[in-house]
Amino acid sequence: MRYIRYAFWAIVAICLITVGLANLGPVTLRLLPEELGRFLGIDFQVTVPIFAVIFSGVAFGLLVGFIWEWLREHKHRAEAREKRREVGKLEREVTKLKGEKHQGKDEVLALLD
Repeated sequence: MRYIRYAFWAIVAICLITVGLANLGPVTLRLLPEELGRFLGIDFQVTVPIFAVIFSGVAFGLLVGFIWEWLREHKHRAEAREKRREVGKLEREVTKLKGEKHQGKDEVLALLD
C-alpha cells in the first residue's frame, strides 16, 4: 500500500513539473486596472511565471474549500463532543452504582455479578 501511495505522489509531481515547464512565460498581474491605478496613484504590479498564477489559484481554492468544509462540519463536531461528555458521565454513574450495589458483599460474588 505504501508503494502505491509513493507512485501516486510521484505521478502527481511529474504532472505538476510538466505543467510548470509548459507554462514558463511571464505574465503581469496588476492590483487595479491601468486607468484606475493611474488616477488613484496606485500602480502595483508584479510579473511572475504563469504556472505560479495557476498553482496559486488552485492552492487558494483548496484552502477556501477546506475552511468552508471545516465550518460546515462544526455542528457535527459539537454534537460528537456532547455525546462523548454524556458517555463519560454515564460510565461514571454506572461505576458508582456498581460500587454501591456490591458494598458489603464478598469480592468473589461481586465479580460474578
